[in-house]
Amino acid sequence: MRIQFRTGLAIAAGMAIASPLSGQAAKTTVQQDFEAATALDAGTDKAAALKAWEALEHRTAGNARSHAIVLVRKSAVLMALERKDEAVAAARAGLAAFPAKDATLDEDRYLAHMNLARVAHGALDYASAASEYREAAAIADNDADKAAALLREIETATFVDPAAARNALTEAKALLARVKVDPVVSAEFARREGLLLLNQRDFEGARVKSAEAVKLLGGLTDKTDLRDVSARSDTAIAALLAGKGEEARRYMAMTGAGRLPTGSFDPALQMTPPDCGGEAGLKPEDMAVIEFSIGNDGSVISSQPIYAAGGGKVALEFARSALGWSWTPEQVKNLPLFFRYNIRVEMRCSSAFERPSVTNLLNANFEAWLDDKKLALPPTNGLSDALALPGQRAALAAIEAKEGAQSAALLPALYRLLENGVLPREEKNALASRALAIADANGVPPLPRLVLDLTMRGTARSDGWRGNGFVKDVMPLLTQAPYANDPKARSALRLFIADANQRGSRTRELLHQVADEPALAKNDPMRVVALVRLASLDQQAGNAVAARMAFEESGLAASQCALIDSPPRLLGAGGTYPEEAMSWGFEGWTRTQFDVSAEGKVVNTRAILSYPPFVFTEAGVSTVAGARYAKTYRPDGSLGCGSSIQGVRFGLPSLHQSGD
Repeated sequence: MRIQFRTGLAIAAGMAIASPLSGQAAKTTVQQDFEAATALDAGTDKAAALKAWEALEHRTAGNARSHAIVLVRKSAVLMALERKDEAVAAARAGLAAFPAKDATLDEDRYLAHMNLARVAHGALDYASAASEYREAAAIADNDADKAAALLREIETATFVDPAAARNALTEAKALLARVKVDPVVSAEFARREGLLLLNQRDFEGARVKSAEAVKLLGGLTDKTDLRDVSARSDTAIAALLAGKGEEARRYMAMTGAGRLPTGSFDPALQMTPPDCGGEAGLKPEDMAVIEFSIGNDGSVISSQPIYAAGGGKVALEFARSALGWSWTPEQVKNLPLFFRYNIRVEMRCSSAFERPSVTNLLNANFEAWLDDKKLALPPTNGLSDALALPGQRAALAAIEAKEGAQSAALLPALYRLLENGVLPREEKNALASRALAIADANGVPPLPRLVLDLTMRGTARSDGWRGNGFVKDVMPLLTQAPYANDPKARSALRLFIADANQRGSRTRELLHQVADEPALAKNDPMRVVALVRLASLDQQAGNAVAARMAFEESGLAASQCALIDSPPRLLGAGGTYPEEAMSWGFEGWTRTQFDVSAEGKVVNTRAILSYPPFVFTEAGVSTVAGARYAKTYRPDGSLGCGSSIQGVRFGLPSLHQSGD
């Protein structure tokens, strides 16, 4: 069995349509034009394919069925051209226009759902992706298409709804048991089962299943492609976590990680882990392994989670952070092409500038408004988002049946749904729009209203909160009612825009506007958020004085090593090259964060970036932990400084270690 999509479908055989310009019969039939567009679609000139589908879109305007098919096919080309929101709109329009009981359209229904799933998947919106892959699997009219959808459902649901991933895996196993499949296909399913087990912390089960995938791909041979690299790396990670270090190193050695034929994989010019806190609520103990690929221009072109200690939300947040990394042209040139794909690093968040969450501030305000209006939030009962979702949908329907479609009594149930992490993006957008209309009908004040407005706008596009489209949509709100005359709402908007466009030209200006807002109290949480963000930006720019001033103004303790006037002087450092890594010929690096006590001792060491994952993490930490600094006088006896970052490189054959 090969996983592939069919491309042929007769939509209007032999039908001639009058030319809209001449009134004469067209020289080609719609079917002939469809076949020509399909041929272009299969090639590399996607712009020409789009033009052909758009011409067909006009020709079939009078035939709803044919028009819908063309829209779905057009959506795939739009996706290939990175016009993702247009692709989603075309796929949705096509699906809506399909006759409900026409089974001959199942192939195109499948294609539409797969298009929608791929857009969400690429945007790391795994909840929407898993939902669309499930729809595609249910409608697939052949085993190959069903297998393709199930495979991707398992991949995405692993991080948002593990129970759904297990169900999809069970369905896939039943399918694979009754059809003949290529070993490569079996290996892909074994890999995904291994990663599901890994993220459920069944390390031994993950090791066995991942090793099975390696065997199906041909074993530990010198013949290596990207599939081999991923499967071997999965097995190495599982073996390490299962306590089988020698086996782990054997598999890792056959991935190529840490042993490039020429050059070396260096940290990016911009390669910082996310700050602890923030909208994902990252904690210092959270850890993830992510996989990413580097494009010709040095930017990260794709990123995905592999494993996380902390849950799926943590995994996806770490994967998102990698999308902002970049390498210099010289670094890219020195990195062999094969090794620019499927690179894996181990990550933890940085505690240097823990980011207060703006969303949490707004949510607390919205919940306070509900409480003031005696509108009780439905209990969560300790259920996961996936298990809670059916009940939350049912609760909304029951309240609507009792209170009516515009009642404020619906807002608590809508809010619970909007907070659910596995609710698909487009459903969330529709519910947020509905909640906003109810809020307006019931006079909800600007600040609690903003929670619903930002959710609606943040889910309107496939790239979510982080894209330029979101910034363009939200920026005008600063001068519009009801937010323009509300200083807290204005400040929250500025913080959201700054976070969504952290490298934008106006980011610093927006943060200063919040910090200098006269209507905010000195200790207002939003003002503190802005000052912490400014301190972080100043520190990254090398302006320690400005960073220290912003942090001190926030009222928080500015003890970070990068901010104090005289950071402790390094007296010496130790460390050894891990014998196992040396024997297998591994090279790599770590970035370690630590505090320095007033006595000059290194404490609270933790690796925040490691390459390859787990290989040098402990060695990097012990190298930094062995460092000694000059004593620092502090009147209160507190830390000399905190959250310092030191890079350690492990290289062969010179066996040197040096700071980055």
